[in-house]
Amino acid sequence: MRPSGRNLAQMRPISIETGVMRHAEGSCLIKCGDTHVLCTATIEDNPPRFLKGTGLGWVTAEYGMLPRATNTRNRREAAQGKQSGRTQEIQRLIGRSLRAGIDRSALGERQISIDCDVIQADGGTRCASITGGWVALRLAVNKLLKAGAISSDPILDHVAAVSCGIYAGQPLLDLDYAEDSEAGTDGNFVLTGAGRLIEVQMSAEGATFSRDEMGRLLDLAEAGMADLVTAQKAAIG
Repeated sequence: MRPSGRNLAQMRPISIETGVMRHAEGSCLIKCGDTHVLCTATIEDNPPRFLKGTGLGWVTAEYGMLPRATNTRNRREAAQGKQSGRTQEIQRLIGRSLRAGIDRSALGERQISIDCDVIQADGGTRCASITGGWVALRLAVNKLLKAGAISSDPILDHVAAVSCGIYAGQPLLDLDYAEDSEAGTDGNFVLTGAGRLIEVQMSAEGATFSRDEMGRLLDLAEAGMADLVTAQKAAIG
């Protein structure tokens, strides 16, 4: 039995509320159980310098966790003068994941910045950030299309992510903190709506895993992806 009482292949309740930030071109508050992340998208007409003259756009991301997102207070990274290695790794993952679902030629020479701020953490914050970040990106792109700033839709497919792991010898879908902190194997799976893999992060936290076990976790991730895409579609209408 899982600490949460869920079935092995059961996702936490998912909700995505859009339009939560007045000034952002796209915004949402995603809740995956007790993990809550505020995601916003900002359209900037100037692309990064290395893309000027190429006709290509860019999607980038920043990630942060509020001081009391966890059970103890964390100092703001700005107060420490630098980002942690974990923060940098996560925001690069978010950016890579969202760019994989974009036709950068259709986006044109502009940048869309996705900001993901964790309000409350209970495991799977990077996965929630990717899933909610895609919704914010979708809403921002809709504004570009409506304004006639771009002629074709640059978004190729849905992008979402879910964690899976082996806890007490059992493969589980969508780990919360109690499970993630004790998992023998921990993995994050980023997929498109069509089921194509974008990135897989897996590590043996306390026990090695077999190829068969990795396949079982991927099966769970694909099943969870269906729930995430359904939530994304409901959010954007």
